[in-house]
Amino acid sequence: MAKKFKLTSFENTSILRKFTILYFVMSVLPVGVLYYFYLQLRNLGTITISEVQFFWLMIFIVFGIAVGFFSVRTILLNLVEVTSKNTDALIEILGPRKAEELRETDVNEVALLAKSFNEITLHLEENVRNLELAKRTLQSVLSRIGEGISSMENIDSFLDLILETVVEAIDSKSGFLFLHNDDGQTFFLKTFFGKDVSPGQYKSVGVEEEGLLSLVAREKRTVLIERISRTDPLANILEEPTLCAPLILHEEVLGFVVVCGRKSQTPFTADEEGLLFNIALQTAVAVENSKLNENAERTYFETISALALAVEAKDPYSRGHLDRVADLCTRIAHEMGLDKQAIMLLRDAAKLHDIGKIGVLDKILTKKGPLDRDEMAMMKKHPEIGESIIKPIASLRDLCDIIRHHHEKLDGSGYPDGLKNGAISLPTRILTIADIYDAMTSERPYRISYTPTKAVAHLRSLKEELDQQVVDALERVI
Repeated sequence: MAKKFKLTSFENTSILRKFTILYFVMSVLPVGVLYYFYLQLRNLGTITISEVQFFWLMIFIVFGIAVGFFSVRTILLNLVEVTSKNTDALIEILGPRKAEELRETDVNEVALLAKSFNEITLHLEENVRNLELAKRTLQSVLSRIGEGISSMENIDSFLDLILETVVEAIDSKSGFLFLHNDDGQTFFLKTFFGKDVSPGQYKSVGVEEEGLLSLVAREKRTVLIERISRTDPLANILEEPTLCAPLILHEEVLGFVVVCGRKSQTPFTADEEGLLFNIALQTAVAVENSKLNENAERTYFETISALALAVEAKDPYSRGHLDRVADLCTRIAHEMGLDKQAIMLLRDAAKLHDIGKIGVLDKILTKKGPLDRDEMAMMKKHPEIGESIIKPIASLRDLCDIIRHHHEKLDGSGYPDGLKNGAISLPTRILTIADIYDAMTSERPYRISYTPTKAVAHLRSLKEELDQQVVDALERVI
């Protein structure tokens, strides 16, 4: 098909065409005027030059004009060639669509080059703004990660941070993180971001069911879903398009990272799919390391507990004391509204609160009667000894305060530091009262056990030493 002829205004025409037209006007018209005057003068008989001479004069002028035309045109061709090459290089940066827009609006090479430079300047300014935004975002992310690492006592807060970061980095609307249950066959919703959901509805999602997680578990790679099936177990929370990557470690799928929706109109890219897959792999390592650390911490705790039970076993009258005090502390803490983490901390401290007695002589621990002054001085060292035993273990350091101060009294008469009132934490006050109560209600070789009513009455009489609000809670749970 023949190329259609397109009319172009003189202002927007190419520089070579402008030069040709202007040069023709500036050269031919003066020659025509000269020829006209020659004819007029010849008719008047006042001209002294012959026609042959005038003809050669015109030939010389035309030749000079031609030489000037081609010389200047050669210079302009070089300029246009340089301009064209630069323009093409710049247009490669702007993209073919923008290049076509520029060519449609301008044929003039210089104007096209000027507009190309203008577009690139705007493009660079936008890139600078994006880089500044990315820098601020990266600083914010690193700050949040630093805060998460410094403050987290388990992996939960770190997983929240990972999910939030990946959703924002991939420009998605929401994200979900699934981890496998203990059965190894089903998965539960561990954390989510960008959408309010009920985690209770996703406590056991099976991969044998047809759906996104099933597909990703089989493929063991990042999967892009453009259309969500209504039969998918996650259909109510997923949004199109959806990216899902498996958390793989040693060929085992530990969970899934899912990002849904798109804030921009652009589709997910291959780079973003690769980024999500790599993040999922690193997350799998973090999850597994967390489990290993948790198991190691539990092993430490069980070892120390075994030592505490060994100390307890030396005295037949105190057997079961640690478990009873831990159970009573847990019930009092629930009654007083302490959170789950504080209750678990108090329970563990109760099970280890007498571990320092391992440094007390057996004859003192098993003595049938009251202790003398020197023996009591030795016995009073067991809170400090207990603290020194567990302090080197990082996972048990939070128990140090409770174990060291469980014999402190509100009036400052306790030991080893003589703390008063607000200096003694609530969990420590609970352990103190539970410890005293169990000791009073347990039989000793030098006295009979108290009844619960008599024991509570005795605790009431120590209102200057003991927190009576804790005593109230004790009375309600026994």
